[in-house]
Amino acid sequence: MIRIEQDILGKNNEYARANRERFQRQGVLALNLVSSPGSGKTSLLTATIGRLQGRVPVSVIEGDQQTSNDAERIRATGAPAVQVNTGKGCHLDAHMVGHAVEHLKLQGRGLLLIENVGNLVCPSAFDLGEAHKVVILSVTEGEDKPLKYPDMFHASDLMILNKIDLLPYVDFDVERCIEYARRINPKLEVLQVSARTGEGLESWVAWLENALSGGSQVGAEDELDAMRRRIAELEAQLDEARRGG
Repeated sequence: MIRIEQDILGKNNEYARANRERFQRQGVLALNLVSSPGSGKTSLLTATIGRLQGRVPVSVIEGDQQTSNDAERIRATGAPAVQVNTGKGCHLDAHMVGHAVEHLKLQGRGLLLIENVGNLVCPSAFDLGEAHKVVILSVTEGEDKPLKYPDMFHASDLMILNKIDLLPYVDFDVERCIEYARRINPKLEVLQVSARTGEGLESWVAWLENALSGGSQVGAEDELDAMRRRIAELEAQLDEARRGG
């Protein structure tokens, strides 16, 4: 099982490197948006595209197990979008993203938003060639999500707390959630937004524009280092299993 996981991740990393090199050549900032189902990713994307119209060209890759509903919502904003259906698969991989990009006319100094399948487990291990993973957590979820799914929060550079307009109606401790998240990843940046009311969206747009200008605090190398550490851990487990056998 360990060898299979290594082979899968190794092949994925080859495709991810090719994607990343392509994005860098074209001057495109690619972000991998990850979350549980129902966190409001697509609503956040449509609101983001609206704020960036006329300022930054945006393209979108939508990942879902079934339907093209989310891609249709994105196209309704005027932004180009490609739907990738994974069937029984629980995440996008770099090969899927590479194929999807072939159907998009990416523009230099533009933004590629990759909405991953709703899942806080599988996508954490798969590099898509993005510059940053952005994890979205809604306040209707548990504040202890970062502790329950540490790999995702460790792999991400930014956490967006979404649906903050619902805070008066739910039992959610924002400060405790942030503390849990930074216990897992001390470098994690945090933004609080409401895609519905627009609160906090300008801070998110400013973050994007800063990343586009190359001023982001953390980058792809950190994620590659994390992946290398994970592979080293798997190799150590494999060696131990061989010795035990």
